[in-house]
Amino acid sequence: MKIYKIAFGLLFLLLATTTFSQQVHHFSLKEALDYAQKNNVQVKNALLDVKLQQQVNREVTGTAYPQLSASSQLTYNAALPTSLVPSEFFGGKPGEYARLKFGVNWSSTAGFALNQLLFDGQVFTGLQARQTLIDFKNKNVEVTEEQIRTNVAKIYYQLVVSNTQITLLDTNIALIKKLNHDTKIMYENGFAEKLDMDKQEVQLANLNSTRTTVINQIDNGYLGLKVLMGMPLTDSLVLTDNLSDDMIREGILEASNFDYNQRKDYQFAKLGVKLNEYDIQRYKYSKIPQLSLTGYYNEMAQSNKLDLYSGHAYWSPVSAFTLNLRVPLFTGFAANARITQAKIKLEETHNNIEAMKLNIDREIQTSINNFKSAITNLDYQKNNMNLAQNVYNQTKKKYEIGTGSQTEINLARADMEAAQTNYYNALYNAVIAKVDFMKATGKL
Repeated sequence: MKIYKIAFGLLFLLLATTTFSQQVHHFSLKEALDYAQKNNVQVKNALLDVKLQQQVNREVTGTAYPQLSASSQLTYNAALPTSLVPSEFFGGKPGEYARLKFGVNWSSTAGFALNQLLFDGQVFTGLQARQTLIDFKNKNVEVTEEQIRTNVAKIYYQLVVSNTQITLLDTNIALIKKLNHDTKIMYENGFAEKLDMDKQEVQLANLNSTRTTVINQIDNGYLGLKVLMGMPLTDSLVLTDNLSDDMIREGILEASNFDYNQRKDYQFAKLGVKLNEYDIQRYKYSKIPQLSLTGYYNEMAQSNKLDLYSGHAYWSPVSAFTLNLRVPLFTGFAANARITQAKIKLEETHNNIEAMKLNIDREIQTSINNFKSAITNLDYQKNNMNLAQNVYNQTKKKYEIGTGSQTEINLARADMEAAQTNYYNALYNAVIAKVDFMKATGKL
């Protein structure tokens, strides 16, 4: 019994921990966009790319700074080298040689080495390009954020429409149930047929089936939105914004003052042009001389005993400075090939920018056309929905007093449901066209 109590306690603790770890988020669209900007994985990685580029820039900068190193070496000569020395130096006969060993058994050196780059065109081009590279990465962050905001907004509004559809379905299910109840009373009093109730049961089953399908779509939509926002799937998300005619019609879709530089992806592409130009400059500089300065300061000691660090050994200084000039004379035309490749890439980038401008123009005009069409259709569908609602109400009254038929009320209700669905679809199409326009003009 005690074991069961312990197991139950652990289970309760686990469930309680899981429950308390879940959060409930009541988000407007703006709050959803802000959350996605902070937590979306793509945005996070784009920000990490900025930090990575900063470290790459530090590495490039480091190559232009003096390079200072310290070294120490201890050498044991197990066998001293033998040299041939003319014997006549020691009073011997000309043409004869004496075999002499030179050196000591132990030697040690310690000192510093300095290397300073004085001129390298490729390195200096890299230094010039540092800020452009940071701007390039930062702009990629903005482009990524904009795309995420666009996708979040579209899914958000799609879920708003779907939730509204559920409300309409629930209303229509309630109408059918009420009608079925009234028909049952009429049947019991001999004013309706069993067939009428059966038809209503079929309609009720169809509506419940549709509701189940829509609920499943909504659940999957929330999962997709959470993933896009970077939200734990165990958290609860409640959307607080609604769609309305007034909200859709706010602001005039006008692009007369539009400038391509308002688009973040256009700015991103222009920065790519600058980087291509730096590549050309860098390859050109690979053909000119490089200049550097090296120097060292060492101290050396020698002895036949391992007493170099006893304080009695004599350490002698050795130092030198060298000016190094490297002149590339012939590289097999590789440098020219790299320059030509960079120029071709630059031309391709310019072509892509011109194509981008055409595509931007198309996006703007398409979104305006879609918005105008959606607003016109929205007006039609709103009037049609109100008309269908009135027709259904009048048909229902006729049916209740016995002057209308089951077929008439079924048709009226079906027309009303279709009109409601068409209205909210038109509302969604209008808001999506508006979102597309905001993105196309760089205002999202």
